[in-house]
This record gives sequence, C-alpha cells and structure tokens, in this order.
Amino acid sequence: MDLFFREAADRIGFEDVLSKIDALMNWRTFSSILTRGLGRSGVGPQGYDPLVLFKCLLIGQWHGLSGPKLERALKVRLDFMLFCGLDLHASVPDETTHCRFRNALVKGGVYDDLLSEVCRQIEEHGLKMKEAEAAIIDATLIESAARPRSHIEPPQDRAEGDAPDDPELHFSADPDARWVKKGSKSTLGYKGFARTDEDGFVDKVHTTPANRAESPEFATMIDGASAQRVLADKAYASRANRAALKGKHRDGIMRKAARGRPLRASEKRFNRLISKQRFRVEQCFGTMKRLFGLHRARYVGRAKTHAQLAMAAIGQNLLKAANKITLTRQTQAIA
Repeated sequence: MDLFFREAADRIGFEDVLSKIDALMNWRTFSSILTRGLGRSGVGPQGYDPLVLFKCLLIGQWHGLSGPKLERALKVRLDFMLFCGLDLHASVPDETTHCRFRNALVKGGVYDDLLSEVCRQIEEHGLKMKEAEAAIIDATLIESAARPRSHIEPPQDRAEGDAPDDPELHFSADPDARWVKKGSKSTLGYKGFARTDEDGFVDKVHTTPANRAESPEFATMIDGASAQRVLADKAYASRANRAALKGKHRDGIMRKAARGRPLRASEKRFNRLISKQRFRVEQCFGTMKRLFGLHRARYVGRAKTHAQLAMAAIGQNLLKAANKITLTRQTQAIA
C-alpha cells in the first residue's frame, strides 16, 4: 500500500461502507466473469482493468451517478479512488468508457452471474445461509425510462395471463415496456422479480414487461432454490404453482378465497404466519428503490433494466453484509 492509499484509508476510517465491502470481497474471482462478458481475446492493446470498471459501475449504481458525474466524482472523492484503486496519478475512465463497459456486460449477459458470485462469497463469510429455511418471492413495478407518447387504458395488474399485445400499449421509445394499472395508478415499464432468503439477501432476479402476470413466472423464480419452503403472496396461488413445489419445497403460497368459498379460519392463520416472513422481500424492494434508484429504469430496454435490477440487488446484498462486519486496522491491512 503506497503513501496515498494509506493516508486516504486513515482519513476515511474503518466504518466507511466502501472500505468494508472492499475488504469483504475477493475481487479477483470476478475477473473470469467480466472477461467472458466483455468477450475479450486478451490479444492487442489492453484498456482499463475490468475490475476497476466494475467497481466504478457499482459506485455509479449506489450513488445514482450519470456517466459524466461518475467521471467527475472519481477525480475528487477519496473514498471512490481508494475503493477503485485509482491513485492521484492514474488516469480516470471517462463517461464513454463506463457506457461501453456497461453495455458490453449487458450484451454478454453476465449480470446474473455477478450476483451469484456476490452471494457465494457472502455465504463463505457466514453472513448468508447457504441453505436457508425459506425462499421469498415477489415482484415490483419499475417505471420505464421512456415517456409514453399516448394515453391508453392499461390492463389491471395481477390479472391471470398476459394482457393483449396491442401496439398502443407500448407506443413509446421503449419497445419492451408495457402498460399496467395497479389500483388507480397506470405505469409504463417492467416487473422486477426477486427471490430472497429470510434475512433479506437477494439471490435471484428476473425482469418482464409490466403487463405480464406474476403467477406464470413462479417456475422461473423457484429454479435453483435450495430453501426448504417457498413463500409467496396470493398472486402466485394456482394449482400449477403448488404442483411445481411438490417433492422439492414446502408450500408457503398464501391461500386465496374463491367465489362461493371464503377462507377458513386455519387458512387465515396460515396467511398471517406467511405475512410475518414475507415482508423481507418488500424491505429489499424498498432499499433498492430508495437507495439504488430502482423506482425508475435508467436506460431503455428489458435487458438494460434487468442489468439495473441485478446491480441494485448486488448493492443491497453488499450493504447488508457490510452492516454485519466491523473493520480494524489489521483486517484493512490484510485486504
């Protein structure tokens, strides 16, 4: 560690979130994922280290910084320089470099792998359970980055099956976004699905147009789950979804009343018990929207919105993990 980094670390202190995350992660394990996403051959002129650019991408996500603002912040913020490994004499990636790097990872489709690697390392540190008792599934609306060009009457949210793919429903600059109506509010955008454990760590995300019903995505969201029980709200209550759980997970889908068949007292008690655990996923969505800007997509298109969702989940997991550890001068020196 040179004089600049030592002085910067002393000034920033041990309670800084970025310092904790930097010490927690083994960043070199991300190299193979990033290289695969970038599609580099390793031959020819070499640009910035992909790990440096990935750390810059994380900072931009956490602080809601545009390309120009991120470039400026990396030149003046000591904590950003220290986290990314940029000393006072190093060149700083410009906004075009950040944009190309982000889009290359979208094209390479590696954001889900990056999230999985973050979860794996958090599990190795014992901060996240490898085999949680419960997996909690839910979805939230993400407003499109594009403004609608016309006013339409959107379909009601949580209706079974997809809404008709009327061209008027997506008449905007975002070709993948769709309209949906929830309560009295109409939204043009996407649905972001998340699967968490009972501690609130997100281990899987999925993105669909907003008019897509939630129930058909249940099989996708339970794929790869190792939890004993899967918890979900009434939107996922269907025979197909309950059948998908048999022999693999215990059924934690909330019971839904039907016409002429109200819920029994035992079913109401069951729903209350599920609700006491299911709020964790709602907390995650709240954190990702409040701190990481997930309430609205930053870029146009489903793939880029999914990348934003994955990065918000990574940020949420790292923040939660950082809040569970304490750094000392010794652990910082080892890192």
